Amino acid sequence: MKRVSVFMALALVLALGVGAAQASKLDDVKKRGVLVAGVKDATPPFGFIDESKQLVGFEIDLLKAIAAKLGVKLELKPVTSSTRIPMLTQGSVDIVAATMTHKIERESQVDFSITYFMDGQSLLVKKGSPVKSVKDLTGKKVGTAKGSTSEKNAMAANRKAQVLSFEDYPPAFLALKQGKVVAVTTDSSILVGLKNKDEKPENWEIVGGTFTEEPYAMGLPQNDSKFRNFVNAALIDLWRSGEYAKIYEKWMGPKTKYSIPLRWKMDIWP
Repeated sequence: MKRVSVFMALALVLALGVGAAQASKLDDVKKRGVLVAGVKDATPPFGFIDESKQLVGFEIDLLKAIAAKLGVKLELKPVTSSTRIPMLTQGSVDIVAATMTHKIERESQVDFSITYFMDGQSLLVKKGSPVKSVKDLTGKKVGTAKGSTSEKNAMAANRKAQVLSFEDYPPAFLALKQGKVVAVTTDSSILVGLKNKDEKPENWEIVGGTFTEEPYAMGLPQNDSKFRNFVNAALIDLWRSGEYAKIYEKWMGPKTKYSIPLRWKMDIWP
């Protein structure tokens, strides 16, 4: 009788284990009725606080479209380059859309969607600065965001440069204004946002071309193919339907202050 009870207990444990393995964040989000997303709140045009004190931006609108396809509300939580992965792995957010580059080394912590934006790293300097490329950073201080790929890329691009890491890009830009660094380095689109949101954008220029490739992807919980497949299908549908182009035009079109030509195409699956 005791042996039978032990076998029944083991069977129950195995059954619960299989059920847990099959559970998906997608089901949790639908049941909850809310998609909780980690986004930047100080990185125009991707995610920032506008004049009406609302959190808006390109990535915000992509997430709104995904939430609408899920039939749920969207809840936004601000993240930084250093907090976005921990918040996702700890379950504080369901998904991250925060100018995050898909790096193989990050796949040990999170999964990724398909690429939804392609960029490359550049330098933001004071107008007329002698710094024209990463080679000119030798022996000089350059600012970037802690926990970003830009941090590692800058160190690799010029090992004789002194890379100072700040909590986010606005503090790094402030350091540039104060003369504490000679440049800010990160993806060119983020630099466009920093420059053009400034009161005097004409005082700054973006130089050095692009010396990296930065494919942005949404961060997702590991080993949850059901949720990942839904997000990928939603992004592909946004591209095919033309909705992606409308969102892009709204935030980075030629008539905006953050104008960035759309020069890449999403990898569409049949």
